[in-house]
Amino acid sequence: MNFNWPYPVRPEAASENAVEYDWIFGVISLLTVVFTVAVVILVAWLAVRYRKGSLASRKNPLYHSNLLEMIWTVGPLAIALVIFVWGSVYYIRQRTMPKDAYDVFVIGKQWMWHTQHMNGIRENNELHIPVGRPVKLTMISQDVIHAFYVPEFRAQFQVVPGRYTQMAFTPTKPGTYKMLCAMHCGTKHSEMVGYVHVLSEQDFALWQETGGNREQVVAATMADKGRQVWAEKNCGSCHGAVNNQRAPSLNALYGKSRTFSDGTKATADLTYIRSSILNPYDNLVAGYEPLMPAYQGQLTEVEVLALTEYIKTLGATGDVPLAPAPGLTAPAPPQATDGQNATDIANKQQSGGAPQFDEASTRR
Repeated sequence: MNFNWPYPVRPEAASENAVEYDWIFGVISLLTVVFTVAVVILVAWLAVRYRKGSLASRKNPLYHSNLLEMIWTVGPLAIALVIFVWGSVYYIRQRTMPKDAYDVFVIGKQWMWHTQHMNGIRENNELHIPVGRPVKLTMISQDVIHAFYVPEFRAQFQVVPGRYTQMAFTPTKPGTYKMLCAMHCGTKHSEMVGYVHVLSEQDFALWQETGGNREQVVAATMADKGRQVWAEKNCGSCHGAVNNQRAPSLNALYGKSRTFSDGTKATADLTYIRSSILNPYDNLVAGYEPLMPAYQGQLTEVEVLALTEYIKTLGATGDVPLAPAPGLTAPAPPQATDGQNATDIANKQQSGGAPQFDEASTRR
């Protein structure tokens, strides 16, 4: 059932929900047209045939017919019951949340959409999801009633303040689709527009690897990944090209002997570097204060391995530690903040709702 030729009268179908929805909508619309036309034709024919002055016979008028009553009662009733059962089954299936879905939290607020992925990636007025996988949205409003709506998915549900609502869909076509608010929510309701980006599995994995930041270059090697971690954690604010008062240099560290504050020594191998990153106070280098934060629980094992590989390259290949920005002091232990990270900045610059993004709106 294709209504898109020669001129589109409906959005394209881009989810598993859309196909059956279009059939239900099409059948109901067709029946409405058929019955409306039939009634209009019948009324017009009777009005002309039995108009005043016509020669139509009016003898022995028929006041009752069981056959006619059965036709116009049982027929429409049967059609209505079929549509009711069909629609009910479809509704129940759509309102049953899949257990293996890709979960995303959505917050609606005047006048933007904020999406939060389970892996920590955050987006403003954008949502990146994989094609062919069920997606479940858990939604809530920060102020008034909104309605999350993606026409191409035939998916819409209310976003209510004070309680969570959910909806699910399975996108079937890669592409970019508008996400709208379908509930009037204030003066800028019409501007509450974002974009859903449906990516292939490969592109989605790449997008996740960069933390949702399209400006970040994907690391080609473990050492490159470690260089990114080094920069993100501002390790260069203490560990410079040479020893300083805050921390020793890590240039050409790998394989060297280290002397600790308790007089013991150890060779800087993989185990030592890992321990020094996660629990630096266990192996405090002689002559230094315990200023470095412990990264136990703050870094994944993959990040620790990558950071170790990068440290091994310092000095060995002429590389020097990434320098900190001027004025940086010893870093405080990593902690969650309300500030923007690189992902927020990239989203601010490139999201579909960039023109309406401002600092005040993010803190409403």
